[in-house]
Amino acid sequence: MKVGVFILYNKNTYAKERQSGIFTAENSSNVTEQELIQGCIRQDRKAQEALYEQFAPLVAGICRRYLKNEEDAEDVLVETMFKVFNRLSDFKGEGSFEGWIRRIAVNEALMFLRKNNRMGTMEALLDFDLPTQTTVVDTLSMNDILHALDQLPDGYRTVFNLYVIEGYKHREIADLLGVSINTSKSQLVMAKERMQTALKKVGF
Repeated sequence: MKVGVFILYNKNTYAKERQSGIFTAENSSNVTEQELIQGCIRQDRKAQEALYEQFAPLVAGICRRYLKNEEDAEDVLVETMFKVFNRLSDFKGEGSFEGWIRRIAVNEALMFLRKNNRMGTMEALLDFDLPTQTTVVDTLSMNDILHALDQLPDGYRTVFNLYVIEGYKHREIADLLGVSINTSKSQLVMAKERMQTALKKVGF
């Protein structure tokens, strides 16, 4: 295992080193994003910690939205950050660095769902385009959405995340999941209906 990602896999060592003061963030606010990336590529441990602490909460939130089980979400978080550190040299500065990390996180979550056969059978309910109407779901806070997402089957939750949260188009979702565009649309409508029903039960 490369030193550059060791901190992600040995939590006990990581905690001890933090307590001993080896890692400090006193200069992190003065470091540019590009300097941080280059520091990680050079396997600078302080740069690695700064990058991890800056983006791990974002990745954790993405993973948790796709996966109900917190341990599964944590596993995908670790795999995502492992790939981020190992692929930093692939980031060419085209587009946002955060967006680049988000794509890796989403792909890792989808891979986990496929690997564990969690997507189920996704079929279009109708042969024509389904309307997407504004519902209470469109005005929820992220905490409310997370609570409602936990009530959905994996397929519905995945399409909802990709379309509503990540901003993917139905054609892109269809390509990612290997389904038809109408399947993506119908899954989104059903996801919103399920979420709205769940939310009404708790007073929304």
